[in-house]
Amino acid sequence: MDKDHKEALQVAKELTAKFIETRTVSPGNFAEIFPTVFRVVCQSIHECEETEQKSDSTHN
Repeated sequence: MDKDHKEALQVAKELTAKFIETRTVSPGNFAEIFPTVFRVVCQSIHECEETEQKSDSTHN
């Protein structure tokens, strides 16, 4: 697992835990919610990386 996936996993776990703490979702829904949160975090990381790469290429 690469660094981005490890960080995404950590962020997704923290977000899901916060959702449970604030009673936004119930612990019984963890299996449903976690994959979705993880996917969104991964997509955000990749979109950010693509934006940074495009920005770097226009500055060079």
